[in-house]
Amino acid sequence: MNPGVSAAGRFDENCARALAEGLRRHGIDVTTTPEAGLIGATDEEQVAYALPLGRVIFTQDGDFLGIHRRGIPHAGIAYRPKDSRSIGQIVDELVLIWEALELEDMTNHVEYI
Repeated sequence: MNPGVSAAGRFDENCARALAEGLRRHGIDVTTTPEAGLIGATDEEQVAYALPLGRVIFTQDGDFLGIHRRGIPHAGIAYRPKDSRSIGQIVDELVLIWEALELEDMTNHVEYI
């Protein structure tokens, strides 16, 4: 998959930074919520930011699943419940998605990891 990944949602900044660093080591273009200047933005605003850029959002925030259920367009959501995997495991799962799927596969799709 060639789209970038946006780390979004409600997890601490250290988690976002560790995920971003891990993905960047694999050559994946990543933007975190703080880097995009979206701290305090609503989930809908984060989705609206990511969509035209073709950025799949990784989140541990179940509210993003509601955005998907409501039919709000998005470039893709990769979801993993909080505290269910280590940072390294999440990075590995996101790399697999990036390698296996195209942006068209992820558009308006939720990938549960």
